[in-house]
Amino acid sequence: MAEKTKGEQLREELLMKRRNLTEVLSEDELAKAQQFCEGYKTFLDNAKIEREAVTYSLGLLKAANYTEFDPKGSYKPGDKVYVNNRGKAIIACTIGRKPVSEGVRIGVSHIDSPRLDLKPCPLFEEGEQAFFRTHYYGGIKKYQWTTIPLALHGVVARRDGSTLTVSIGEDESDPVFCVNDLLPHLAQDQMKKPMSQGIEGEKLCLLIGSAMLRDDKGEERVKIAIAKLLFEKYNIREEDFLSAELCAVPAFKARDLGLDRSMIGAYGHDDRVCAYPILMAEIDEKSPEYTTVTIFADKEEIGSDGPTGMNSFFLKDFIEDLAQQQGCEVRHVLAKSHCFSADVNAAYDPMYAEVSERRNCSYINYGVVVTKYTGHGGKSSTNDATAEMMAFTRRIMDEGGVHWQTGELGRVDQGGGGTVAKYVSQHNVDTVDLGVPVLSMHAPFEVVAKTDVYMTYLAMRAFYR
Repeated sequence: MAEKTKGEQLREELLMKRRNLTEVLSEDELAKAQQFCEGYKTFLDNAKIEREAVTYSLGLLKAANYTEFDPKGSYKPGDKVYVNNRGKAIIACTIGRKPVSEGVRIGVSHIDSPRLDLKPCPLFEEGEQAFFRTHYYGGIKKYQWTTIPLALHGVVARRDGSTLTVSIGEDESDPVFCVNDLLPHLAQDQMKKPMSQGIEGEKLCLLIGSAMLRDDKGEERVKIAIAKLLFEKYNIREEDFLSAELCAVPAFKARDLGLDRSMIGAYGHDDRVCAYPILMAEIDEKSPEYTTVTIFADKEEIGSDGPTGMNSFFLKDFIEDLAQQQGCEVRHVLAKSHCFSADVNAAYDPMYAEVSERRNCSYINYGVVVTKYTGHGGKSSTNDATAEMMAFTRRIMDEGGVHWQTGELGRVDQGGGGTVAKYVSQHNVDTVDLGVPVLSMHAPFEVVAKTDVYMTYLAMRAFYR
């Protein structure tokens, strides 16, 4: 073998090495990634809205011997507890060997995704067709939500306090719904509009019926037929929509993507592709050095406000309870804590290479992506992780044998976005974003690589360990 040149030696010693994981991982590691993602696909199919994500996660937590947290209780290392916040957010925690006065390890992801929410008065008839009016939730390209099969998920809270859980469109025997669009033959004017205006928000109406009530001579015979069906089958009156949270989401299931099955195509990768790995890392870590605090939050896609969003105090309140149980101050605990804000980043797409800066973007199959900052323009509205936090993260990843990369959310001045990281760091917690690169983010059908999902799990295991 020829002796290496000085330049080759320097490249090995001084320059970063990032390689595609499908090339460098062993067959055994690739098989583990495939197996891990089978559980993730099941999670996706059972957690299309945040309420379902909480319900499914609670089942996993209780099966792993987590008990409901008692603020007045006393816990020892290895004890596992949870807090259910209104059925839409959750905290899971494993008590560490070190006292919480030395800080805790926080992992947080959001479990809401872009979708179409029903308006408070959704039901109407037009042209002898019945529809539900919607108000889109989060950042979407409206045209992507037309002419695809949609399912209806959520909850109806009746005036008497009873509730009805709704899931229509997922079973093969269920009907589905859709938003109509113009045929190309009649869309000349529509197609001259900018893409953002081609489909108006008020026209994102779900088609739900067309059969008239036969024994009726009044107006809106299709609407009254649907109202009759809703009452007879679900005991829902029109006024019950005033106290309902019903969401239209894609009706298809998570599927392997590609002839090589190396990817997953599904609705809701942002951000449940990070939620599942941090949940499993939380469950699998039996005796952490530092207390682990794993949060699933709601409302990230619309600003993280409200009692179940990360801009509330439910995380700080929980850590304050932990601090009081161990006789210390919450502010001292938070100041010594670290957080991995588990959220996705935009993967490089060669079909749209112009929006990325290739040396500073993330790639599928290159491992979990660490994002120092998000925001837009001059880093507006973001957590910008300190150099020390980045060094801490490097050490955790490298010592844990985790394959990782860094990435920005697009070219400077191209756009940008945000995560919940800034809402954790406002409590004086060192925080950095870490998660999975995603193709077609915020579309009804997003794409991730299985190796990156698995590396996110390994990253959180290393962090919690």
